[in-house]
Order: sequence, then C-alpha cells, then structure tokens
Amino acid sequence: MGSSPNSPVEATLAYAQEFHAEDDILRAARLRGEEVGAVPILPGGGAALCFLASAINAKAVVEIGTGCGVSGLWMLRGMRQDGQLTSVDVEPEHQRLAREAFSQAGYAGGRTRLIAGRALDVLPRLADGGYDLVFADAAKQEYPDYLAEAVRLLRVGGIVAFDNALWHDRVADPTQRDPDTVVIRELGKLVRGDDRLRPLLIPLGDGLLTAVKIAH
Repeated sequence: MGSSPNSPVEATLAYAQEFHAEDDILRAARLRGEEVGAVPILPGGGAALCFLASAINAKAVVEIGTGCGVSGLWMLRGMRQDGQLTSVDVEPEHQRLAREAFSQAGYAGGRTRLIAGRALDVLPRLADGGYDLVFADAAKQEYPDYLAEAVRLLRVGGIVAFDNALWHDRVADPTQRDPDTVVIRELGKLVRGDDRLRPLLIPLGDGLLTAVKIAH
C-alpha cells in the first residue's frame, strides 16, 4: 500500500493500516470512488467505524458524505441487522454507485436511506437524539457545522466520527495554514473543549477523530 516505509514509525503505521484487509466488494467500491473523485476512507479508518458501530450496537446511523459506499459498507457490517444507514451526499451519481455497492454486498434496500442534497440543508430535518453514530467525510470547511448537528442528533452514549482528522499529515505541522488544515485543527479544539463529549483521535488511515456524547 504506497511506497515502502522509511522509518520504524512509518512501518508501524503501515502495519496497523494493512492489518485491516479489504475484501473484493470493498475494493471494487473503493476503485469506483477513486475513478469518480470520491476518495474513500482507508481500510484502517473503515475498520474503526465498523468496530465502533459494533461496540455500541448501532441501529440508526447518519453518514455525511456517501461517496461510493465504502464507509457505508464498513458501518453496515458493524450495525445491528435491523439497523438503517441514512446517508447524505450532494452527488446523485455517487449515491447511485453506493447503492450498487450495497446491493452487491447483499443489503436490502430498507437498510439504507440515501438522501441527495447539501448536508446542512438535510441534517436539520433529522430527529434530535435519534441516532447512535454520526460519521462525517464531506466538505472540510463545514466540519464545525457538522459537529454542532451531530451533537444534536446523537443520543447520550452515541458517537461522532470525522475522517481526515490528520489531513495528509498536515494538521500536526503548525506551519501548514491552508484553509482545510486550519479548520480541521480547529475542529479538534472544539471537540476537545466540549464538556458534552469525550474525544479520541485514532491515527489510522488519514486520522479518525471520534467522540462519545456523555451529556446533553
């Protein structure tokens, strides 16, 4: 996966990443996503989402950024068999490819609810406290707004997760000041400073910033 690691730290991170192998369905969905510019979550981050969904026995999940279905597949594998994934994306064609991936994986149509539209227009219509897990992987500049919506949507004990929390190794470098890096760095401060949340930054894939909602 990529070039050979140049240090023990890189080798360790590569080992952790490659510990979580993709199967043929995930690989096909990832390749479709890369072809149309919907870059999917890496396997380490996807496996973490599956683990989190399993750990909290998730039944109702919101995904911000459907892409071509890779992260949705990971979460569906961890959710209850009677659970439903609600996924929002501005690109109907990406959602068409995601539906194809979900169907190939054997998930019935009722397991997923795909909504085409801008997340900040759709999320306010979803029920307060009605969800177990909210995952965001869409417009980075809107991440702080997604956080506010996620805290509202989650039940106590539910989890919010953001992909690209390390943003191609730029977030940890204070000299990197491009708009997306700055907003992701600020997101970390918002999550860490919110008394309603208990955070964890997972350095798998491109980084997964997670937090459990511990209070209203």
